[in-house]
Amino acid sequence: MTFSRASYDRSEISIGIVHFGVGGFHRAHQAMYIDRLLEMGLAKDWGICGVGVMPADRKMAEVMAAQEGLYTLLLENPDGTRDARVIGSIVDYRYAPDDPEAVIELLATPSTRIISLTITEGGYQIDGLGAIAGSAGGSDSVFGLVAEALARRRDRGIASPTIVSCDNIEGNGVVARHAFTTYAERVHPGLGEWMAEHTKFPNSMVDRITPVTTPEVVAVVENEFGVDDRWPVVAEPFTSWVLEDDFSDGRPPLEKVDVLMVDDVTPYELMKLRLLNASHQSLCYFAYLAGYRLVHDAAGDPLFAEFLMAYMDTEATPTLKPVPGIDLPEYKRTLIERFANPGVRDTIARLCFGSSDRIPKWLLPVIRENLKTGAPVRLSAATVASWARYAEGVDEHGEPIDVQDQLADTLVPLAKSQRENPTAFIENTEVFGDVASDSRFVDAYVWALDSLHRDGARATLQTLLRKDTS
Repeated sequence: MTFSRASYDRSEISIGIVHFGVGGFHRAHQAMYIDRLLEMGLAKDWGICGVGVMPADRKMAEVMAAQEGLYTLLLENPDGTRDARVIGSIVDYRYAPDDPEAVIELLATPSTRIISLTITEGGYQIDGLGAIAGSAGGSDSVFGLVAEALARRRDRGIASPTIVSCDNIEGNGVVARHAFTTYAERVHPGLGEWMAEHTKFPNSMVDRITPVTTPEVVAVVENEFGVDDRWPVVAEPFTSWVLEDDFSDGRPPLEKVDVLMVDDVTPYELMKLRLLNASHQSLCYFAYLAGYRLVHDAAGDPLFAEFLMAYMDTEATPTLKPVPGIDLPEYKRTLIERFANPGVRDTIARLCFGSSDRIPKWLLPVIRENLKTGAPVRLSAATVASWARYAEGVDEHGEPIDVQDQLADTLVPLAKSQRENPTAFIENTEVFGDVASDSRFVDAYVWALDSLHRDGARATLQTLLRKDTS
């Protein structure tokens, strides 16, 4: 067990990064890397100001104000030991609805050279008119605030900042570029063209399992480390950040803290999204139906571990590009070990949350590519079937499932109708596109769904693995 706290003088740090979406992942990942640099005496002009825009962010604003931006990062090691550090890299926090003008001016000031984001996978959705879907598109939204600030920078002759998405989206920089420039052009004609010339949107791959902070985590931080922290963050020891070295106006020396700066992040992001993220989905629905509620319990079950490895080896890996410097067999073995870390206590329910965002981005690309090349899709189709069975809202013991998804009102009724119409769920083209028109996928999906109804999750996995190795 080790404990440390920021030893640098925080009064000497100026804001160079404004980050939208200060949740657990940002505090366990990007803010941690900047803290490492600051501890080395570097990056004093790259302190972070967090910004919240959603109603739920008001609580974070209150905690950050009370704790002067300090918080504890608790690492749960696989051997049961813990390490903790008080992080000091977030030197300010603003709740935008309280004073949007102040946030805009902060974004517009020349010293703000990076705007970074963890706004969830669904936070970048725009409609054909260039409006951001739902409540995310108002003038006091991320997009509205940034568009106004960039318009001021353009008019004042100030260099554009770099916009860095840290969300789990394939081509997250490309997606962010499209969303921000489309919105900006709609509210400030000509701004999108200026951004296309001046604003950089590097793609990135981020990786660290970061479960929700529970009251137990708060108690551990206080009882074992003597820190009174209203909102610590807990994570696994493993961390990785791969970032394209393409910035508008400078960057911190991130390579000095093991961030991998590359010309093209695509191979690394595909590896992570199709192995780690898609494997989380391959695990969670089967596990929940079988009665598991914690990720490490399910991943520690040899049957579930074998299924995950079979998916990664036979269906996901063949769709990947070469990944320079990565030992893929070792990476896959490490994933199973990370999932099975008992200290993290990640919940199955967290992995099941927002599936209509996650499955299309992480698993459907694997299915589509394998359908195109004639490669296997049996295990991926079974994962989709397990989601459909989960979405019925009742587990195998007759207990209700609280299906948390932005499309739940549409998907749950479809799932409940699938005993009469087995393809009802996958015929939702908003989520699945045209995969329901491919008989090879449909046959594998219908078989798995029928097996889940008839025999349950464990028996379905056992049969799948026998078929996969026969």
